[in-house]
Amino acid sequence: MSEHITSLPESTPSPRRLRLAALIGAVLFGSIVVIGVAVRISDARSLNQWTDEQAIPTVVVTTPEAGNGNSPLQLPAQMDAYSNAPIYARTSGYLKSWNKDIGAPVKAGDVLGEIDTPDLDQQLLQAQADLASAKANAALAGTTAKRWQVLHQTDPDSVSQQSVDQYNGDYAAKQAQANAAQANLDRLKALKSYARIVAPFNGRVTARNTDVGALVTADSAGGTPLFEVSDTSKLRVYVRVPQVYAPSIHRGDEATLTVPEYPGKTFTAKVEADARAITPTSGTTLVQLLVDNPDGKLLPSSYASISLNLASAALGVRVPSEALIFDDKGLRVATLDANDQVKFKTVTIRRDYGKTVELGSGLEASDRVISNPPDGLVEGDPVRIAKNPQPDAKAKSHDKA
Repeated sequence: MSEHITSLPESTPSPRRLRLAALIGAVLFGSIVVIGVAVRISDARSLNQWTDEQAIPTVVVTTPEAGNGNSPLQLPAQMDAYSNAPIYARTSGYLKSWNKDIGAPVKAGDVLGEIDTPDLDQQLLQAQADLASAKANAALAGTTAKRWQVLHQTDPDSVSQQSVDQYNGDYAAKQAQANAAQANLDRLKALKSYARIVAPFNGRVTARNTDVGALVTADSAGGTPLFEVSDTSKLRVYVRVPQVYAPSIHRGDEATLTVPEYPGKTFTAKVEADARAITPTSGTTLVQLLVDNPDGKLLPSSYASISLNLASAALGVRVPSEALIFDDKGLRVATLDANDQVKFKTVTIRRDYGKTVELGSGLEASDRVISNPPDGLVEGDPVRIAKNPQPDAKAKSHDKA
């Protein structure tokens, strides 16, 4: 009987190998888990670091420029005629004729127009008759009083003193009535003289608001004037100067005037007077200048620009306009201290140039100012200073060219 030997198939792994494979798998799985956790921790740490870095704002820092106390002061101004007279009617009637139209040069006393006054003419005739009657009554009263005075002196017993005094008083009253009639006639004659509308001074007619046949009413100063005459040989220039420059204004100082209708052309104006007072609402003082205008190029009531060379003892510093912060704490600028932390300073504006402003107080020339500070900055915040971009090679070669 033969023996049958049963053997395990060669493909079946041994238990030892299974344990080794399981150990290797466990090590690999643990390594994967450790690496994954490490990666997650590193990513979280990088994210936190990036978030912290993004929380620090990047700002552009500028250095204030020293102000120039002798730089020209550019201010808007308004020009008016040296003398301007709206002419109203002093007597009623109808406009009979007008002799001067707008733009016509006139001399003092030139007739601008005439008014037909039929009502006033009748009043004049009546006043003349009243005067003649009053004079006749006064003459009769004077003769009567004189006779009674002679009778009383000749025979005191025939005429009483009371009668003499009564006739003397009547004569005085009649004489007063004659004087009143004369005054009334003179008044009407004066009104009649206003029927001729004349120019009050040498100048130019700048307005004519009536025409032939128009009804003219006296004492209409609150209405529209018949004519308007302006002396434009010189113009008054009015400009408001900021308070800080008020002490620097002196009579006789020269200024340069420009108008938009003559680009590139300048006119010389001189300070004639100033208000010597500050307007509370604007913090400025009103200054009046004179500019010669013999050829009439400058027009009254037009706007101009005045350049004043005013020196100021107090020199400020200039910063960009976007560096200013307006909030409930007033006007401030944000600066950086030695540790690149935000420090706010309260300032005052001395002069506004548009893109830049000159500060009068609160800032030093050595301060580092944040240009266009972002919202949300508070005192002590750290910031990152932006580096100025370097020009590329093309830009450098273009600059050299």
